Amino acid sequence: MANLPDAAPLPVGHADNPHTWSDYYDLMQGRPPRETLLRSLSLFDAEAETAGLERFTGFAVDIGCGEGRDTAELVRRGWRVLAMDGEPEAIARLQSRPELQAAIAQNLLETREQRFEELILPENLDLINASFCLPFCPPDEFPALWQTLTHALRPGGRMSGQLFGDRDSWAAYDRMTHHTRAQVEALLQPFTIEMLEEEAHPGKTATGEDKFWHIFHWVIRK
Repeated sequence: MANLPDAAPLPVGHADNPHTWSDYYDLMQGRPPRETLLRSLSLFDAEAETAGLERFTGFAVDIGCGEGRDTAELVRRGWRVLAMDGEPEAIARLQSRPELQAAIAQNLLETREQRFEELILPENLDLINASFCLPFCPPDEFPALWQTLTHALRPGGRMSGQLFGDRDSWAAYDRMTHHTRAQVEALLQPFTIEMLEEEAHPGKTATGEDKFWHIFHWVIRK
């Protein structure tokens, strides 16, 4: 890690970071759904159109749902959703969103506070959305988490999300998981890779700290 800065910016949730998850959720409020989720949904809809249907709707799990920007889009499109996060405040904020109240009342949206090491998923899921959460899984727990996620997908199901690269500033933290390009390709190789985009550049975190970003954005089909 000789190429890493002497003091990499701290991720939200780190004990020494003055910013809290509340700060992060405030900054995320009102932002659009992630592009990887939208790509997954567009691929499902294209398949539905080929089959003579207007739109595909299924059952999705939103892992690390945060304040609910991706969950809200899934609900808006008529999906049934299980939204999960390890932070109690994330679940509370999601449950309070006005546009989600009808789905909650109709049991089309379920929420669950659950951490990676405790993760239990339904079987035969159509979609697992994992936006920017998987790198926060400790490295020794990541293989089991990945197996849990991919096992829960039905054949033809999709998963979308991000992995952080080995050049990312936060690779300095041993409780986070980072991958080389070759490791990402090996991880995704058993699936149909429908999107794989890599970005690497200096920038800022959501809370304004300087950071070098190295991110893989992907959509896979089982």
